[in-house]
Amino acid sequence: MKKTRFAGRKKQAGFGLLEVLITVAILSIIATLAAPTLFSRGDTAKVAATKAQISSIVTALSMYKLDNQVFPSTNQGLDALVEKPSGYPQANNWSSDGYMRKLPKDGWGNDFLYISPGSTGPFEIISYGSDGVSGGEDTAADILSSEL
Repeated sequence: MKKTRFAGRKKQAGFGLLEVLITVAILSIIATLAAPTLFSRGDTAKVAATKAQISSIVTALSMYKLDNQVFPSTNQGLDALVEKPSGYPQANNWSSDGYMRKLPKDGWGNDFLYISPGSTGPFEIISYGSDGVSGGEDTAADILSSEL
């Protein structure tokens, strides 16, 4: 009697269509319940990252003021931390290495707003939050350097 390759194996059945559909339905229900929690944590992380970015800008502005005795004007903006600014007030002792490699963006990829009413301060750094518009609530609320 000749043996075949499959002689000692038992026949194995795969998953039935009904079992696959039930599994997909259960996974869909779990994903639907978990998604809001995961997405809200993402926005919370973006708020925390934005606050950290504002803190690093405040530190760079403090270093700028130590060297130049003034903060950059609103017109000079935060670019004065990366490239030597022109105009008034002059940055006579501007660090040749700059104060930041590049300007960070907020957690949603938007530029920060910098307002400096006077050359010696106080200044304000603002992120308009997740909606990018002034005002708002929760993650859409403005994040201000003066409130950190």
